[in-house]
Formats: sequence, structure tokens, C-alpha cells
Amino acid sequence: MNTESLLQARQSGRLAPSDLYSLEEYARRRKELRAGIMTHKKNRRVALGPNATLYFENRLTMQYQVQEVLRIEKIFEAREIADELEAYNPLIPDGNNWKATFMIEYPEEAERRVALARLIGIEDKIWVKVAGHEPVFAVADEDLERETAEKTSSVHFLRFELGQAMIRSLKKGAAVAVGSDHENYRQVVDPISEPVRLSLLSDLN
Repeated sequence: MNTESLLQARQSGRLAPSDLYSLEEYARRRKELRAGIMTHKKNRRVALGPNATLYFENRLTMQYQVQEVLRIEKIFEAREIADELEAYNPLIPDGNNWKATFMIEYPEEAERRVALARLIGIEDKIWVKVAGHEPVFAVADEDLERETAEKTSSVHFLRFELGQAMIRSLKKGAAVAVGSDHENYRQVVDPISEPVRLSLLSDLN
């Protein structure tokens, strides 16, 4: 049985408590599930230059994330499980958008501190572009503000809203590019790989 079957995944739709394994059952299956999810995530990742990465989320990645949080925190009370689902469900695509965790990645703390000060506002400068259409810039951090006057955060949550014409083009095979227009971090990936494009296409209705 593959990971998608084990995690009872659909491509869209909110997670409910009934979608989750108990702590005991998840512990028994975790090794197998983890191996599968790591393979799945490879086709959800786009490196945007040397120091930033987009990790596109879907129902499967969020279900795995919730299961891991429940395991680590030893959460089994219904109210606490509901709280975790409330936190992670907004990161599941709605059928007409893509949602991603955007991470700024510098290995050295001092370098990272300087970079985050230089990259204020970068979360609003990340875009996706379906061939033949205008770029779509991210709606960033809808849950809470992750930026101060001194620096941006190393992690942001992004939503890319796609029009119906874009979705039709994607279903016909249109290529996808992603990029950053921030003055201190200009990067473009054009196009993203076909395995990633096909994985992202599965998020759309």
C-alpha cells in the first residue's frame, strides 16, 4: 500500500479527526509513511536560488505534519487535536490556488541575520507564472505578521491564487515558472521540472 493510501489522502479538502491515525497506530506505520512522504515531497520542492526554497503543501504533506506534531507532543485529547487541525488546514490548497512554505536558508547564523535584514518584504515579491499569463504574486502570512522593521522571518506561508484561464492552460500542459523580484534577491526558475508541475497540477480542480 502506498503512502497516499496509508494517509487516506485526497488532493484537496480539509482534514478531520477521522482522517488521522491514533498515536499507537501511527507509531506502528511511521517508518513506512516517512519513507513515502519524503519521496512525495521531492516533487513539491522548488529551490529558488542558493538561499531560498518553496515547499508546496497539499493535503498529504499537512496530514503528515499533523501526525508528527501529535506524536511529538503526545496529543490525544479531542480539543487539542482540533486545535492542530485548525492551525494546519489553511495550508491545504483549495482547488484554485497553490500554497507553499517559503524558507530563507543561510547555514551560518551571522550571515542569516544580515540577510534577513536585507530581505525585508521578500515574501510579497515571490511569484508564479503560468506560460502565456501574467505572474501571480504571493499573498503572504495570512495567519500572523512575520516581519518587523528590522528583519523578515526565515519562514513565510504563501498563497498563489490562479485564475480559471491559468488552470485551463495548465491542464493543457502549460509550463510554470517561479521567481523572486526582491531587489536583493532576484531569482527565476523557468520552467520548474515536469514532475513538480504535474504534482502541482494535482492540487487544482
